[in-house]
Amino acid sequence: MRVLIADDQALVRAGFRLILKTAGIEVVGEAADGEQAVAAVLEHRPDVVLMDIRMPRLDGIEATQRILAAGTAADGVRIIILTTFDVDQYVYAALAAGASGFLLKDVTPEHLIAAVQLVRTGDALLAPSITRRLVETFAPRMAAAAGPGGAGPGCGGVSALTPRELEVLRLVARGMSNAEIAGALAVSEATVKTHVARILAKLGLRDRVQAVVLAYETGLARAPRQPVT
Repeated sequence: MRVLIADDQALVRAGFRLILKTAGIEVVGEAADGEQAVAAVLEHRPDVVLMDIRMPRLDGIEATQRILAAGTAADGVRIIILTTFDVDQYVYAALAAGASGFLLKDVTPEHLIAAVQLVRTGDALLAPSITRRLVETFAPRMAAAAGPGGAGPGCGGVSALTPRELEVLRLVARGMSNAEIAGALAVSEATVKTHVARILAKLGLRDRVQAVVLAYETGLARAPRQPVT
C-alpha cells in the first residue's frame, strides 16, 4: 500500500509518516499545500491520500476535486480528509468533492493505520458516531438541495434498488454500522455487506460516504427532526 501525506504542518506530516512506516505502509510522498498534493498524486499514484482541509495556495477540497477529476491519472486513489471538526462548514463540501472519509487530526496511531487499510479496500471509513454528526449537521442542507419533491441527482439509480436494498441504504444514511444494520434487520453481517456492495455497484458509487450523500440528495433519507426548545 502506498500513501501520500498532504498537510501544511511539517510536524503532522512527520508524525503520520513515522506511524505508517512503523506499520510497514510505504509513504511515497509529502505535500505542504494543495497544488503540491495534486502534482504529487499524479506523479506517485498513491493508493490513499491523507489530505488536510486547510492548506495554502489550494485547499484540500479543491485539491480533492482536481485529483478525482484527473480520471485514469488518479484511478483508484482514495482520499481521507484530515479535520479537527472546528471547520464544520467544509465537511459537506469535502463529501461532495469525493472524499472517502474523515480522520480527526488527533487520531491514535492504531486508528490511523486501520483507517488507511480500510479505505484501501473500499470499505467504510466513517465511524458511526462521526457519520451521525455529519448527518445531524448537514442532512438539512442535503435535503434542501434535493428540492421540494425530494428528488435529486441519481434518483433513477435509486429506483433500481430492491426494497431490501433501499432499507439498507436508509440505515447506512442514519450512520449505522454493518453490525447495527444486521441487528436491526435480523440478518447476518455478511448479508449486510453483500447488500451494501450491491447498492454501491448499482448506483455507481465509490464508497459508503457517497451513499450517505446520495440518500439525502435524493430524499430517500430525511433530515432528523430538530428538538423543540
